[in-house]
Amino acid sequence: MALPKSKKSFPVKKPSASASGDGAKARTPSRGRRSLYTPAEVREIFRRFSVQRPEPKGELDYVNAFTLLIAVVLSAQATDAGVNKATKPLFAVADTPQKMLALGEAKVGDYIRTIGLWRNKAKNVIALSKALIDDHAGKVPEDRDELVKLPGVGRKTANVVLNVAFGQHTMAVDTHIFRIGNRIGLAPGKTPEQVEQGLLKVIPAEYMRHAHHWLILHGRYVCKARKPDCPACVIADICKSTEKTTDMPARLVPIAPLEDSARLTLI
Repeated sequence: MALPKSKKSFPVKKPSASASGDGAKARTPSRGRRSLYTPAEVREIFRRFSVQRPEPKGELDYVNAFTLLIAVVLSAQATDAGVNKATKPLFAVADTPQKMLALGEAKVGDYIRTIGLWRNKAKNVIALSKALIDDHAGKVPEDRDELVKLPGVGRKTANVVLNVAFGQHTMAVDTHIFRIGNRIGLAPGKTPEQVEQGLLKVIPAEYMRHAHHWLILHGRYVCKARKPDCPACVIADICKSTEKTTDMPARLVPIAPLEDSARLTLI
């Protein structure tokens, strides 16, 4: 449901759209370019996100850094709800690398067989747990280079863990963030890493801690893949996307947190 509209808007200069004739479509921001926004506009975008969601939480359940890592690994090509359903009983019996390794690949597979690619993921969970024990004394490393050496862990997963578990200013670019970076021209890039570097460059330091969650939630519920819900967008007046349908921002009010917000959650 769209939020009530605000009567105030943030003054911005709209990008001009080149067209060869009547009815020609304006081009979307080209990838590989710099951000279309001034530092003041970027700061205002994230200021509004911070008002809307002061303490953003995500939708994957976890209880510690290890289970966070496992949950993100399992979330590849799977829904958060599906992962949560499988990991709730799994984490109840195996919330450390030692317990997970003792459980064994076959039993881990039994817990996660409702998740896509579960056989390969079960292998990775056991191999990952063993690597943590053998190479890191059972602790999740706080270093990206070490994290990506673990089975099933890529750059995005490592960035999520570093940001959520250890508070580092990282940006994990998933499909939502990649779409937003290019669609609105905030950080255009041909690859997730280009978008990541662009966002790290333009987002003010005071907003980096939660920027990852703000952008994911904005992409998931407002700036949707098939059709952006512009009337529900609090930055509609600032947005420079040629796809937007309104210049009137939605009313800027806090959004109620997800249910059971006291628990530790992530994206």
